Amino acid sequence: MTTSGRIELMAPAGNFESLQAALDNGCDSIYFGVEQLNMRARATVNFVLDDLPEIARRCNEKNVRTYLTLNTIIYDHDLSIVKTLLAKAKEAGITAVIASDQAVIMTARTMGMEVHISTQLNVTNIETVKFYAMFADTIVLSRELSLRQVKKITEQIEKDQIKGPSGNLVEIEIFGHGALCMAVSGKCYLSLHSHNSSANRGACKQNCRKKYTVIDQESGFEIELDNEYMMSPKDLCTLDFLDQVIDSGIKVLKIEGRGRAADYVATVTKTYREAIDSYYEGTFTKEKINTWMEALATVYNRGFWSGYYLGQKLGEWSDNPGSNATQKKVYVGKGMHYFPKSSIAEFKIEAYDIKKGDKILITGPSTGAQELILEDFFVNDVTSEKATKGDSCTLKVPFRIRLSDKMYKIVEN
Repeated sequence: MTTSGRIELMAPAGNFESLQAALDNGCDSIYFGVEQLNMRARATVNFVLDDLPEIARRCNEKNVRTYLTLNTIIYDHDLSIVKTLLAKAKEAGITAVIASDQAVIMTARTMGMEVHISTQLNVTNIETVKFYAMFADTIVLSRELSLRQVKKITEQIEKDQIKGPSGNLVEIEIFGHGALCMAVSGKCYLSLHSHNSSANRGACKQNCRKKYTVIDQESGFEIELDNEYMMSPKDLCTLDFLDQVIDSGIKVLKIEGRGRAADYVATVTKTYREAIDSYYEGTFTKEKINTWMEALATVYNRGFWSGYYLGQKLGEWSDNPGSNATQKKVYVGKGMHYFPKSSIAEFKIEAYDIKKGDKILITGPSTGAQELILEDFFVNDVTSEKATKGDSCTLKVPFRIRLSDKMYKIVEN
């Protein structure tokens, strides 16, 4: 938990762009995977072993805790990789490992590394908390619990003084925002059965996000599920009842999304940061909630629901296979040069036209995800109000850009 006594806001980092976006927007901790053996192993971009010192450096500069996810099921041939990965993580100064396999838990504890219990272990009661407290300082509860059940667990931890290896009371973490899986805390075999690609090894093919027709094999009668993707839940969102979440006694609130883009991480982290701070400052109002919900809707989502936290008995399902975001980004061009004395950035326009007044997003491994409104700019060294494909565009920006940076235009859906 943060030293301020406020709950810890944990953000996802699937790559350096997302990591920087999380840092720039007020996270207290980040979680990430390295190559194999994490639940987002299929992601197109993943950190590698050699990135660990840079991850730790960036986060240490901002006093942000770092959690390595090593939470897939583990086979015998993985054990040497586990030991290497944990040793490198400890050497780099990574704060803790999020684990579900007992081999990972034992190896990390033997090395003296802090362990957090993954939601994959389905911790749902106080006796299980007591068991894992022998090995871990933080426990991520099962996603199927209600806030009433969560609060009962946090109160019992305090009452029974249940402590982890650090000597401090065990901290409870829950998921606060992002994609949900139809399976019990992610334990699903659809992808394994259909594609020999195990979700429990981080290689889910997301069969559940598709639309299906049910056929009676005897009569041939077909049922098309009425405009609902019945295995694809809406995204979890707790912002509109964040006061109840905090009052449940949790210490860490986790944003799902290591497979999502940097602008998603930036927007969701910034929104929850503002909401959490507002709660503690006594300014958490309905008007602010409405504004925050509008902001969350601008980035990737499948619609929002409260999960099972408020005691709901049935799930809410998405009504389309993709995103319900109110905005989308379209690629415009790439960074070419930066003039630090004048804070001028040069971009090569490669795809989409831009004009004065447009909302622009600039992303990069060091830049993160930065938004701005396009004001005065030059095209081929001449003042202009529009730039098109092939143009060289220069504009003043309040941050450094790099050759690897990309420019997008934000447009309404």
